[in-house]
Amino acid sequence: MSDARDKAVVLLSGGLDSATCLAMAQADGLECHALSVDYGQRHRTELEAARRVARARGVNDHRVVRVDLTAIGGSALTEPAIAVPTELSEGIPVTYVPARNTVFLSLALGLAETLDARLLYVGANAVDYSGYPDCRPAFVQAFQELARVATRTGVEGTPWEVRAPLMHLTKADIICAGMRLGVDYAQTVSCYQADDQGRACGQCDSCRIRREGFRVAGVADPTHYRQGGAD
Repeated sequence: MSDARDKAVVLLSGGLDSATCLAMAQADGLECHALSVDYGQRHRTELEAARRVARARGVNDHRVVRVDLTAIGGSALTEPAIAVPTELSEGIPVTYVPARNTVFLSLALGLAETLDARLLYVGANAVDYSGYPDCRPAFVQAFQELARVATRTGVEGTPWEVRAPLMHLTKADIICAGMRLGVDYAQTVSCYQADDQGRACGQCDSCRIRREGFRVAGVADPTHYRQGGAD
């Protein structure tokens, strides 16, 4: 029987960051259980990307949980009436999904407790990112404390750990780390409005950050763009 500290639940969106995060958890020698969330996101093709990544990385337990965040709305990713911006904006952009990472980590926490795992991995990043508040160190630290007081295993004295190994890396650093770990970024989808074939628009905030990351890393960009999308 494996020890609880040898198992981890990894949030896997199907994007560049989460694919790298999964590879890092595996490199740490952990038994990884991947969790993706179908929350009604505009870019639902990322879920198929998550399945591809999980298969390619040999993850035997990959679960997709359905949570309808369109009922809350308030984001360009969950509300069709709000357009995905193609220009940089001041402050937190409209692609921020209210409480998304809180919901995702809560689901991962519940799954981890049933699996007798005590490690959660999330691909949050606070360097080359869109400015979301739930991608910052303070959030990760606060959620780890929440896990300690909100779960049976936590109050019984078993420590939880939320690991965000990408938190202080640039996008180029993340890409270089993933390349060393054999991540196939052609399998990933990061675009906020990818089409049904998973092709990226090349214009949204996520596409711009991803493309610049490959440029700075000196790695050929394997992203599948719609015609003219990478211009």
